Amino acid sequence: MNRIKRLIGGIGGDKLILMAAIIVVFALFTSLNRNFLTPTNITNILVATSLVGLVAIGETYLVIAGHVDLSPGSLVALSGVLAALLVSKGVAFFPALLITLFAGAAVGLANSLMTSKIKLEPFIATLVTQSIVRGFAYILCGGKPVAISDATFLRVSRLRFPVFLNEGSKLSFSGIPLAVWIMIAAFALFGFILARTKFGRSIYAVGGNKDAARLAGLNPQRIMLVCYVMMGVICAVGGVVFAARMNSGQPAANVNLEFDAITAVILGGVSFSGGVGSMGGTILGVILIQSFNTGLTMVNVQSFWQLVARGGLLLFALTSDYIRKANREKNLLADSKRNS
Repeated sequence: MNRIKRLIGGIGGDKLILMAAIIVVFALFTSLNRNFLTPTNITNILVATSLVGLVAIGETYLVIAGHVDLSPGSLVALSGVLAALLVSKGVAFFPALLITLFAGAAVGLANSLMTSKIKLEPFIATLVTQSIVRGFAYILCGGKPVAISDATFLRVSRLRFPVFLNEGSKLSFSGIPLAVWIMIAAFALFGFILARTKFGRSIYAVGGNKDAARLAGLNPQRIMLVCYVMMGVICAVGGVVFAARMNSGQPAANVNLEFDAITAVILGGVSFSGGVGSMGGTILGVILIQSFNTGLTMVNVQSFWQLVARGGLLLFALTSDYIRKANREKNLLADSKRNS
């Protein structure tokens, strides 16, 4: 019992609520559609989660640092189109991948320069980038999807790695796609960096109080440069993987992807005002929102009602963040009065 109490104390109330919400979502949609909890559908949820999860990693860093990025959906589309176009012109897959990663990093660099040098608000700067990048995605391919025939490129989506196989059980998995393993590895790597390294602690410091972080010897502009470039590279990876899954680079794909990622991040306990949050909470938030989205589709909820539901979920996440922030301020005030 003591071990269980310590575990619950380490998890925290917010994460327990998220876990309970995930269980409720799974139970609800399983009761409405028995196929929801099948191994095939769970694998499909994980595959769909992989792209949102990658973007959510970058958003976690940025939101903790007091910023936000609204361009990932457009950048993922541009990356997929660029990689597909390069391969269709005879460029080998790996050089095409490197060029695409470089383009993603360049977009991240542009976002950083607009926020640090021109002093635009992150919301406005990345909204500008969102429009420009989406436009370039259409310009590169003339508004038409670019088909992919390169075997190495397509293998990215077809590679599967077995986890366990039990033919007599409903929980029988023949393998998890590479995209899911990329997401898991990214969560592990960037979660470790955020929680256990000096750079991770500096992100919390910048998000908590930029001026205090500067006086403490940190360079907020350089830290944000790294965060934005990292987001650009992550989006480029996601774009390549998504294009391989769709067998084409699609300029119209992933509209509003960033809003799903931001919703997951805020649901996971990252404060929109900065300085608070963890990668563990983001993981739970991503699982919750993707399970919710998949469930709506499986019970045949019309697409425009799905938009309403997603907007309501974002509103709920922002309201929860406001309540958490108010409670933190209230507790800090109470502690300061006790100490004085």
